Amino acid sequence: MSGIYIHIPFCKQACHYCDFHFSTSLKKKDDMVMALAREIVLRKDEFKDDTVETIYFGGGTPSILEIADLRFLIDTVFQNYKVVENPEITVEANPDDLSEERILELSQTKVNRLSIGIQSFFEEDLVLMNRAHNVAEAKRCLEIATKYFHNITIDLIYGMPEMSHDKWLQNIQTALSYNIPHISSYALTVEPKTALHQFIQKGIIAPLDDDLAQDHFHLLVDTLEDHGFVHYELSNFGKEGYFSKNNSSYWLGKKYLGIGPSAHSYDGEKRGWNVANNSLYLKSLAHNELPIEIETLTKTDRYNEYIMTGLRTIWGVSLDRIETEFGPKYLEYLLQQSDKYLEDHLLFLDDNILRTTKRGKFLSDGIAADLFLLNLE
Repeated sequence: MSGIYIHIPFCKQACHYCDFHFSTSLKKKDDMVMALAREIVLRKDEFKDDTVETIYFGGGTPSILEIADLRFLIDTVFQNYKVVENPEITVEANPDDLSEERILELSQTKVNRLSIGIQSFFEEDLVLMNRAHNVAEAKRCLEIATKYFHNITIDLIYGMPEMSHDKWLQNIQTALSYNIPHISSYALTVEPKTALHQFIQKGIIAPLDDDLAQDHFHLLVDTLEDHGFVHYELSNFGKEGYFSKNNSSYWLGKKYLGIGPSAHSYDGEKRGWNVANNSLYLKSLAHNELPIEIETLTKTDRYNEYIMTGLRTIWGVSLDRIETEFGPKYLEYLLQQSDKYLEDHLLFLDDNILRTTKRGKFLSDGIAADLFLLNLE
């Protein structure tokens, strides 16, 4: 099974922390929709032996699109690819776009999963992040969305400057009050060239506190697990039956096609990425050319990716797979590098699967980096 990711590179305004590719000008929106459809058609042979299990509209802000645009792009996939009977079709949306009329219209399409960018239920946090919605809109859209969709995930951000533990807990409890089956939660990070980075450099906003973020993370894990959520990936929590099929395919190394400017693709051996420029993307597709760069992954690249994704998930890293797919030297190196983390109870081995302990989860990316190989080929 494979997935298709469609990047919608438009936003109403720029969030202060975001470094994703997008434009706040919607002048070329219609042209972009046609170009996305053209890329979907041009790349269908890449999936001629595959069946599409998930379609994911990310961004940017996909909820900026008209319902007709979403229908058109979904239909283009169905007309050109083999698709499972009930694919997971997700649309990322912002609360300010989700009026009751829009939610009702979405529920009458093939879209069956909403990913709503709440981020916080506190006004001052939304202002600091420069979000386009307010708290009232966030709560109202959840009240309505839960009437029409049963498969909903929301995003929450922790580690906000000077956010108390009590305030973070209130955010979590508010989210739980809507009986949503999936929550994605990320630590606020400072990316270069973002407004947040500039504000911190100028002293307008206090520097981020890693210890605070770690405390928030553990509070999040404990609270959600107490409410029946499975912490199946570092930043993702789902009730049974509501894990994101789209995101899980990335972590499990499945094939996926990235459509749109800046979108990435992966087929198990090669990784590709489209140009992160709307004008160049449109110009290329107007000539039926794919604006994509491709690299063939070495065995070491694939090993490193498996370590990174595996340690972030409940599925862990299979030592049997390491030995079979990469060879005994890779296994020997992994066991040698893992030893100190096993002794410090940040990793554990169970049934020949290497996983992070509860204490090690927050540190999983750093641990994985230390298990990487530069080259063994």
